[in-house]
Amino acid sequence: MYLPSVITLLVAASPCAVAALPLPADPLLEELLRQTLETVPELHRARRAVDVEEARVPQAGALPDPSVQVGIQNDGFSRIEVGRMPMSFVQLMASQTFPWLGKRGLRQDAAALDVALAAQAHRRVRLSLEAEVRRAYLELLFVRDRLALLDELEVIWERSLGVARTRYEGGDGAQSDVLRAQLERTRIAQRRLMLVARERTLVQLLNRLRGKPLAAPLETRMKVEGLPDPKTLMGVFSWERVLKESPDLAAARIAEARADKGLALAEKAYFPDLTVSAGVMVRGSLPPMWVASVGGPLPLFASRKQGRAVDESRAARAVAAHSVAVVEDLLRLRTQERRTAFEAQLDTLALYAHGLLVQSEATRESTLSQYKVGRVSFASVLEANAGVIADREGYLAALADSHRLLIAEAEMSLSSVVPGAASAPSAAMPGADEAPVAPPSSPGRGATPVPALAPAGGSSMPTM
Repeated sequence: MYLPSVITLLVAASPCAVAALPLPADPLLEELLRQTLETVPELHRARRAVDVEEARVPQAGALPDPSVQVGIQNDGFSRIEVGRMPMSFVQLMASQTFPWLGKRGLRQDAAALDVALAAQAHRRVRLSLEAEVRRAYLELLFVRDRLALLDELEVIWERSLGVARTRYEGGDGAQSDVLRAQLERTRIAQRRLMLVARERTLVQLLNRLRGKPLAAPLETRMKVEGLPDPKTLMGVFSWERVLKESPDLAAARIAEARADKGLALAEKAYFPDLTVSAGVMVRGSLPPMWVASVGGPLPLFASRKQGRAVDESRAARAVAAHSVAVVEDLLRLRTQERRTAFEAQLDTLALYAHGLLVQSEATRESTLSQYKVGRVSFASVLEANAGVIADREGYLAALADSHRLLIAEAEMSLSSVVPGAASAPSAAMPGADEAPVAPPSSPGRGATPVPALAPAGGSSMPTM
């Protein structure tokens, strides 16, 4: 027996993992999520797809339409002989085809499982949309924090330029030191243009998702450093929860049940659908005649048709069973991958907080003081400035990547994690011009990597 409303409520209305997990969400993010889920067309399309499948269920269980036939049989062409000749009559025939016992129920059950599949697709779209909003919002905060770092870097270079100019005017420094400081200020302007463009594209993405004009402003007050401490969210990583709530695994299991119904239906194809016919022949003043019959197709070619259909259904059933195992294994693997990467991010954040940030700032101040009295070269000042900004940016990148991992876990993504892609490289080291890559969370929905704040031309300059 099929109950469409019950299946839809149990499957489609199940609480989504992103909303249920204690992920950080400030009031602005909550509003962005609400607006997206109310207006984004992808979610409405998925909901209507469920309605489409629901409408197909009663059709699958319905009997074929009966047929009615009206005709006349007459002796000769000269006149109507009904009532005069015994074989002339007006005929009224009706027939109804009855599928073999169990076929209608199996077709209806299969259609009901299609409803459940569509409902799981609806859940997947909702989860992916929530994750996409969270990723875009996090990326926007990260880009704006990097713009703020550019402002700090500009102040640092103004200070370094002033010291270089003072030493040059006093005859203790080289003109190249002044020119180098001016060059870095120009490069800051170049990198600012790149980040501002990225900021605009993220705002446009969020506006598209929440149904606003693309150019609408989006003010944020939250900063990446203001997000909750990732250490408090370690409990999010649980493959038991993922196996219980994943729409991908639920869809695979439903597809397996759907294949079972298909196999049972294929096995019943050997039994023919029967057509019952009845009719009456009116012969005017003569007594009427009647006819009744039962007929159906003969499966003479069962070895090439019905038998092959059973083989096909058994193979499809095996494929569906293996698909369930594949999805289960991938979910366990991805959860463990994200947990391992998350633990590495926590260790990285601790290293930044208790060592790198303090040490790099102390090194910068000491180097600048020594340059003022001519004890170190201007190149040492450049390297110290690069270290401070690179470590600040790396700390923000590690924070952002830890929250990206949380978002991917809440989304129950099957995509692989990119280990070690979180922190931005130090601009004073080789390879500093490479961009940090965000670990993808779902196919086609990974955040676009933001270019690293490294100096143009591969110079060992500050990362902003």
